[in-house]
Amino acid sequence: MQIEVYEQRRQQLLAQLPERSVVLLSAAAEQTRSRDTEYPFRQHSDFWYYTGFNEPDALLILTKTAAGECRSLLLCRDKDPFAEMWQGRRLGPAAALTTLGLNAVSLSERSASLQQALNGMQAVYLNLGDEPALQQEVLTIMQGLRQREKRGEQAPVALMDLRPYSSEQRLIKSADEIMLMRRAGQISTQAHHRAMRFCHAGGWEYQLEAEILHEFALHGARFAAYNTIVGSGENGCILHYTENSSQLTDGELVLIDAGCELQGYAADISRTFPVNGRFTPEQAALYQLVLDAQLACIEAVKPGCTFAQLNAIAEQVLTKGLLELGILHGDLTELITSKACKQYFMHGIGHWLGLDVHDVGAYKVAGDDRPFQPGMVLTIEPGLYIAPGSEAAEKWWGLAIRIEDNILVTADGHDNLTAGCVKALAEVEALMANR
Repeated sequence: MQIEVYEQRRQQLLAQLPERSVVLLSAAAEQTRSRDTEYPFRQHSDFWYYTGFNEPDALLILTKTAAGECRSLLLCRDKDPFAEMWQGRRLGPAAALTTLGLNAVSLSERSASLQQALNGMQAVYLNLGDEPALQQEVLTIMQGLRQREKRGEQAPVALMDLRPYSSEQRLIKSADEIMLMRRAGQISTQAHHRAMRFCHAGGWEYQLEAEILHEFALHGARFAAYNTIVGSGENGCILHYTENSSQLTDGELVLIDAGCELQGYAADISRTFPVNGRFTPEQAALYQLVLDAQLACIEAVKPGCTFAQLNAIAEQVLTKGLLELGILHGDLTELITSKACKQYFMHGIGHWLGLDVHDVGAYKVAGDDRPFQPGMVLTIEPGLYIAPGSEAAEKWWGLAIRIEDNILVTADGHDNLTAGCVKALAEVEALMANR
């Protein structure tokens, strides 16, 4: 994205805050994997959203003065030829203005910069609870400022949580963000199709995972947005199964939940298909039921709709279908009221999607279910999981099905960002027949 985009985001954030406010946002820190090796670096989502800067240990200071003037300052690592030889290039403070549109100073000036930024301000905003070291540093500086009030210094009187402001801002996606998320969905779609084509009895779950990650990287998405789930047979009944270590068995289903991360933005797709490419009658019946629930929920998405309404739609469709298949027994109205389907559909219908796969944004506003607005992106992912030993007849045991797409709320309805990923029974079988 252009540096003007990040500048506009910072201005929009400060416009929400009162005068004499300071915002502090920390970059992520590198995490040790073992001894002197690190995990792949992933920037803190809020820091990335407001800076587009992908180095660790940095600090962003935003201030809004008593006169309403808004200022931005980045503290980042110095250039260091020796460190860069071993660990990679650093931007350095001098290049930050032209590259990021941010005035910058060395991290060595952190203490002085923080004291200067806080002095005379009314409130400090940061992600309370997420950054205990920064929070303690701020409290220490505030105490020092209070002790020097006779010298004319003045400490802020309030320490505030930034997330009600930043999360609300991130919840509504811009055209640039939607473009990236659409592309992430397209890459992830290709990865799911690749897995379907590669799948065969005698293969392994981790081999399907490898095909998916290969397709991500092939198109410029080096990392998955979350740990890839490849659950064959009854492994699919484990909702967050990531061992991916079992052999694929003829006659079983395989549930894949996988999405790439592209320039920080996540896709999140789930598909379920038969290892041998052909659904059994029981598999097809349960699969079509989940698909019917998903299609009904997607059709309902529009401004003003809520997750609660989508959950109700899914539960009604699934309960009716489970009753007709003989998996549930009793009166339909009573079964819906008692949420009898929840023993096989344990999770909610979806979540916000964005820079985080379970993205920020409140699900309730003033105690009420939040109505959808244009620019929100969410997942819709009904599922049924019939574990061995459940109350259902044994012929259903071990069947696990989830179908998930990424839906953009538009002014007149919705747009399925992952519509290209096959999911109709005949389409899945046709794609797998051409392996």
